[in-house]
Amino acid sequence: MEAWSFPARYDDYLPSPTARYWFPRRETMPAPDREAAVLTRLQEITRYAWAHSPFYRRKWDDAGFHPDALRSLEDFEAKVPVITKADLREAQARVPPFGDYLCVPEHEIHRIHGTSGTTGRPTAFAIGRGDWDAIANAHARVLWGMGIRPGDRIFIAAIFSLYLGSWGSLVGAERLRAQCFPFGAGAPGMTARAAMWLDQMKPNAFYGTPSFALHLAEVAREEGYEPQEFGLKAMFFSGEPGASVPSVRERIIREFGARVIDCGSMAEMTPFMHLAGTDESGMLCWQDIVYTEICDSNTFHRVPYGQRGTPVYTHLERTSQPMIRLLSGDLSLWDHEPTRCGRTYPRLPHGVFGRIDDMFTIRGENVYPSEIDAVMNQLAGYGGEHRIVVSRDGTMDELLVRIEAASVHEPALAREATKSLQKMLGLRAKVEIVPPGTFPRTDFKAKRVIDDRDLFREMQQRLDPS
Repeated sequence: MEAWSFPARYDDYLPSPTARYWFPRRETMPAPDREAAVLTRLQEITRYAWAHSPFYRRKWDDAGFHPDALRSLEDFEAKVPVITKADLREAQARVPPFGDYLCVPEHEIHRIHGTSGTTGRPTAFAIGRGDWDAIANAHARVLWGMGIRPGDRIFIAAIFSLYLGSWGSLVGAERLRAQCFPFGAGAPGMTARAAMWLDQMKPNAFYGTPSFALHLAEVAREEGYEPQEFGLKAMFFSGEPGASVPSVRERIIREFGARVIDCGSMAEMTPFMHLAGTDESGMLCWQDIVYTEICDSNTFHRVPYGQRGTPVYTHLERTSQPMIRLLSGDLSLWDHEPTRCGRTYPRLPHGVFGRIDDMFTIRGENVYPSEIDAVMNQLAGYGGEHRIVVSRDGTMDELLVRIEAASVHEPALAREATKSLQKMLGLRAKVEIVPPGTFPRTDFKAKRVIDDRDLFREMQQRLDPS
């Protein structure tokens, strides 16, 4: 296969600008041939981790697995245990700062990134020089699949800090020999300045979150710009569900007149874009970069194509902190239908629905925030933001959706929202319409769910400690 080995090494290879694929054979080969090659990589990466990581040796000893016993993809699924983010945090607490799954000497570390730690101990990502080059090459491949070519101008409107998505986009665009505009996000007043620079620079492509793109369109018009005149051809997104939700995607297309491409996975897995959709048929699983299994959330065995499950990821080209069967906690559905782009990877036709732990249950019905987002973006008169409030009245859970109106005169909005939510969720939600501009906009991930049931339970506990 084209230059595929472990560890990965690609030097300065670039396809011809007229080539449809970065690696034609790897991207279009029959599934059985790719699976045989993936198995070889899995054998190599598990032997490597066994030799260099006490974390994996201990985990696999407990499960009765040894890399020499890996003979098939079915063996990998059945014998190799999943690892979780909690496992990684515990490993780094035990062996700070990078954990005993670090497989290279510390002096070989080239970049350090990590999680924010807002919900617990932050996780540090140690990335060696070779891995950084592999990340750049993988992102460049996927950008190529989006139709982006050397010399194209890419506007990167995402936070440049710990978050790896922004840096992956930048290093991939640089590897592709594109013109990079690392604008960033997050500072006061940056949205208006983003509109100014987009109007001035006329980039071919844009990267950010769906929430920021929609906020940008609002602010641009307030500043006297027309978003469709920015001249964007492709807009690619990660950081939150949305760009695979038809109503959200169509709204972004309507605002900017560009192709909308969804991307995703986990920061630990970078390249996060190995699931980038290169056409309208969903997000592709680039199995020769990161091997993806959609698994039952209880058994962690692969589910058949056409069924829902949680993605489980394995690096095939990383040596610093290789993730081997990392459990995502997201929910998706996969299939292996032909794609219009001609690549023969499995795909997620509806993208990533959201995190399983973001799901909440109302009167026996499972509800995902992305489903409510989809309803909102189909409503005439929707002002672009909403809040989902889950509460408890006695023993009964209640769902309230506060919807920002586009103008002060939207008399039918509450009625239409109530009807559409009932149809989507299978339950009745209360709807409250609030004036335009009520909710703050964000340059990064939108946080729209407020679950007041925890407060209710705390009060109950105080009143009745028994």
